[in-house]
Amino acid sequence: MGDMANNSYSGVKNSVAEPNHEGEFGCSLKELRGLMELRGTEGIRKIQETYADVNGLCSRLKTSPVDGLSGQPADLEKRTIVFGQNFIPPKKPKTFLQLVWEALQDVTLIILEVAAIVSLGLSFYRPPEADSTNCGEGTGGVEDEGESEAGWIEGAAILLSVICVVLVTAFNDWSKEKQFRGLQSRIEQEQKFTVVRGGQVIQIPVAEIVVGDIAQIKYGDLLPADGVLIQGNDLKIDESSLTGESDHVKKTLEKDPMLLSGTHVMEGSGKMLVTAVGVNSQTGIIFTLLGAGGEDDEDEEKEEKKKEKERKKEKKTQDGAAMEMQPLNSDEGADAEEKRKANLPKKEKSVLQGKLTKLAVQIGKAGLVMSAITVIILVVLFIVNTFWVQGLAWEKSCTPIYIQFFVKFFIIGVTVLVVAVPEGLPLAVTISLAYSVKKMMKDNNLVRHLDACETMGNATAICSDKTGTLTMNRMTVVQAYIADKHYRRVPEPEVIPGSIMDLLVLGISVNCAYTTKIMSPEKEGGLPRQVGNKTECALLGFVLDLKKDYQPIRNEIPEEKLYKVYTFNSVRKSMSTVLKNPDGSFRMFSKGASEILLKKCYKILTATGEAKVFRPRDRDDMVKKVIEPMASEGLRTICLAYRDFPASDGEPDWENESDILTSLTCLCVVGIEDPVRPEVPDAIRKCQRAGITVRMVTGDNINTARAIATKCGILQPGDDFLCLEGKEFNRRIRNEKGEIEQERIDKIWPKLRVLARSSPTDKHTLVKGIIDSTVIEQRQVVAVTGDGTNDGPALKKADVGFAMGIAGTDVAKEASDIILTDDNFSSIVKAVMWGRNVYDSISKFLQFQLTVNIVAVIVAFTGACITQDSPLKAVQMLWVNLIMDTFASLALATEPPTESLLLRKPYGRNKPLISRTMMKNILGHGVYQLTIIFTLLFAGERMFDIDSGRNAPLHAPPSEHYTIVFNTFVMMQLFNEINARKIHGERNVFDGIFNNMIFCSIVFGTFVIQIVIVQFGGKPFSCVGLSIEQWLWCVFLGFGCLLWGQVISSIPTSRLKFLKTAGHGTQKEEIPDEELEDMEDLDEIDHAERELRRGQILWFRGLNRIQTQMDVVSAFQSGTSFQGALRRHPSSASQQHDIRVVNAFRSSLSPYEGLEKPESRSSIHNFMTHPEFRIEDSEPHIPLIDDTDPGDVPLIRLRPSTLCTTPTSCFTETCARRTHACEGAEPSVILGAQLVLD
Repeated sequence: MGDMANNSYSGVKNSVAEPNHEGEFGCSLKELRGLMELRGTEGIRKIQETYADVNGLCSRLKTSPVDGLSGQPADLEKRTIVFGQNFIPPKKPKTFLQLVWEALQDVTLIILEVAAIVSLGLSFYRPPEADSTNCGEGTGGVEDEGESEAGWIEGAAILLSVICVVLVTAFNDWSKEKQFRGLQSRIEQEQKFTVVRGGQVIQIPVAEIVVGDIAQIKYGDLLPADGVLIQGNDLKIDESSLTGESDHVKKTLEKDPMLLSGTHVMEGSGKMLVTAVGVNSQTGIIFTLLGAGGEDDEDEEKEEKKKEKERKKEKKTQDGAAMEMQPLNSDEGADAEEKRKANLPKKEKSVLQGKLTKLAVQIGKAGLVMSAITVIILVVLFIVNTFWVQGLAWEKSCTPIYIQFFVKFFIIGVTVLVVAVPEGLPLAVTISLAYSVKKMMKDNNLVRHLDACETMGNATAICSDKTGTLTMNRMTVVQAYIADKHYRRVPEPEVIPGSIMDLLVLGISVNCAYTTKIMSPEKEGGLPRQVGNKTECALLGFVLDLKKDYQPIRNEIPEEKLYKVYTFNSVRKSMSTVLKNPDGSFRMFSKGASEILLKKCYKILTATGEAKVFRPRDRDDMVKKVIEPMASEGLRTICLAYRDFPASDGEPDWENESDILTSLTCLCVVGIEDPVRPEVPDAIRKCQRAGITVRMVTGDNINTARAIATKCGILQPGDDFLCLEGKEFNRRIRNEKGEIEQERIDKIWPKLRVLARSSPTDKHTLVKGIIDSTVIEQRQVVAVTGDGTNDGPALKKADVGFAMGIAGTDVAKEASDIILTDDNFSSIVKAVMWGRNVYDSISKFLQFQLTVNIVAVIVAFTGACITQDSPLKAVQMLWVNLIMDTFASLALATEPPTESLLLRKPYGRNKPLISRTMMKNILGHGVYQLTIIFTLLFAGERMFDIDSGRNAPLHAPPSEHYTIVFNTFVMMQLFNEINARKIHGERNVFDGIFNNMIFCSIVFGTFVIQIVIVQFGGKPFSCVGLSIEQWLWCVFLGFGCLLWGQVISSIPTSRLKFLKTAGHGTQKEEIPDEELEDMEDLDEIDHAERELRRGQILWFRGLNRIQTQMDVVSAFQSGTSFQGALRRHPSSASQQHDIRVVNAFRSSLSPYEGLEKPESRSSIHNFMTHPEFRIEDSEPHIPLIDDTDPGDVPLIRLRPSTLCTTPTSCFTETCARRTHACEGAEPSVILGAQLVLD
């Protein structure tokens, strides 16, 4: 791969300067890249052959394994020149023109464009003159000069309206992308990594890491560069982003020291020597190949194919992994089903989009029917009148004139259609969402997926974490049980026996991650800063409260001297560190959840400092007298213990955890307080009032959880709600075979309020159970908050995932839809308010828009049929259409939310967009407006004593009569816009109108423009100036809308049984069964696409994609070039495949979210933006630490997933998008990529 890849990189490095420096280091860039392509034992062999060992490699790279690089600028610069910079150039953003082109793809706009072009073309068509007398009456002088001159205006005006809509949409997308990129780069600059330079541990921006740096890695890191392990404790890495293998790979110096960029550290910690950065790292190579692709010669490609095949064969024989390469191994049918489901994106359309698409299609069809009928009636009337009533024969010379009549009818028909199609809808939605997202930033909600904002308005349940979301995440030890005594506050150092004190301080100092520390406060007199794991910070703070210091001990026992570390994970629920004593004996310190660790203790230290036997009976006493009282005050209880391994017994088997972690001696139990955030109880009250159930899901003790839930108001005294532990929850929801049953979950979740001691799997099971439940007819919309990596699956599964911006890991942010920048639960309430506001804004707009549409269509239709010409001319219609659409969408979509939004229950997924109250308003105002307009149309000339405009000859100038009709129509729309501000039947439509200056200025602006059009619009707008008296009448008739609105709101909706609602979510029964089968898994079914029989298409696409990804994977695994794989496909297809693979790597774009994801995945740590989450669903696979008490860990069964047996699947968009079962996986979750704003 070396040579080939070098070609693609020649531009990246400063190749001129290269020869001068390369000799200074003992190995070249090419050599190191070759080394990093080897895996496991091959890598070790290569290191031993070439450099003797890792230290040899360090000395060749002129770095020290202990002190790292010197950190001198000249040295760092030289390294950057020779080995490259740790930066992958970003993909170019979409240009404004591309965004314009995408906006033009809208169906309604295409209809408008066609109509406009037809109308433009016809306006320039001049028929030959014919003697009109023979061609029947009414054909005389079809158009005079002036009229034909102005004929093009109509088409041009339609095009102008299209251009406006397109530019607004494209500009929205462009500014959104720009904002997101800015944010992205800000986040990247903030992303730091810990390295050792000049013997000091410092944090530097990821882009400044150079080859030769010694980097410290720990649980939760996304590796920013390739490297070789120098020292590791219990290190496990998830390499699925590169290899597609879902098992966590154990990294040790003896077996596999190769660490690759873009992979996640799942457990443990260690140090690595950086050997490749930026475009030369494994991730960088993939990116460059995907970017550059296919410039090499044919022969090289063939050779590579050969090598690739050989490697494949070898691999198959070695691993017996023949199955891995076959995507369709197991029984075809099941696989096909899995594949098809898996290929569908996680979220189909959001609830609102689904309803709107459906409504727009219905309105469009209705408009189409109306316009067709209009054209047919006009044509029939004309034919009957000419050939039957007048009894003329069709003469050749008259044909062009007749054709021109038909064309005029066609244009009238198109105008009706144009008015009927609500092209303001997409704009209203975009404006409303964009406006909300901007404002939500101020409320500490950073929205990553636009539709999450609106989904949040429908939320019916919130599953919240406890630590950090409901509480402050500032932990302090407030009680302790030491030496047989329960201290209600931190004891004075004098009262603790010296021997216990020494063990306690040593145990806490070495058995807390060395990255956790207490720093001096930022402001004078402030609280000390807690850096790292907050529980460990509390313990270190406890040491400081005991007037001791942990730092000297850490200096004396640096991390390299720790003999063995069992890091904390969700299965162990404890952490242990082993020290080797000079006499060959070992001592292990452990800390963990008290009820779990006390079961492993068989002795306890007494007041004299001696150890006495600790029996199960004593343990039960201690739980009752110490742990439960602490927990009931809302404290988290942690047990600290130790164990000695005498030298005489020889070295224990460290891999056998269940033997190691027993026979402990208990040092003490501490109670850690994490106070409830002051604003949380009020926020939870608001949620409950708004019909949203708040549930607390925590890993903490059930008594602690219950106490905090009561303080927050999740549990009220006297409620009969459930508080369960994870173990009990699992027992209740699983059948005898250990499988989860939905009916069992349905019995529990409606009453469940607190789930304690829960594993990540439990959280995911609960969320999935609530979402899939059919007990309540409304499908529940669930929001989940999470901060840890292990919350990833639940965040992904939820309808809206909230990640914590401060305490959240990269993975949690990656899986979420909204990031809470202040980690505060009360910000979620704001998100609910904004979400409901978006929904209401769009309903307001619909109520207004449909009234305009219905009236305009009926007027155009009846007018055309009775007078053979539309009373509202095409250009006037477009003014009404464009301005009312665009302006009204701006005015109504930017209404600020009010607290009253939180007083109603959520709408739910099947609630129609147009309620019966709204339908009453639409029809009521429609009746008023039609009455006024038809009165004016047929009796206006007598009322105002002016000439009738009805039967004026075709070439007559614009009449006052029709101008009054047009003006009154617009005035009524303006006043009706004020009516549309309230959709729930409120009487005061002016309430809070001055809080929305956009609304006021738009209504005023439209009024001013209307005056200009009427007084000075002249021929193009078919208007004549009106007198003051006529104007006053028009305004008065318009004002009547407000008065009439009061009459309508007096009629109770319940009386009007005949009213129908419209714009429902999809009901299952509307879809044929066979299509339902294809869509079993979807949350929402999308109507515009449904006609395409997506199931089949996706199925073929899926197969096609698998093929490419297989090539890519095998090429990657075999270490040969990607290009062979990518270039096999002919031109355009090949580009699409490249793009697919890139997308699979970067993020899995759902087909609808194209625009909302700026593909700005620029630097190396963006490599895998969607870490793969795994949740298992069968055969008990979790290593139980304490075999004596298997009840502690829920039995989890693993359903062998047909999908994940292939390494390819993790390249597909599937894995990234969906939480799914992977064989042999642990229920832990991946750590990872930084926040990408999609």
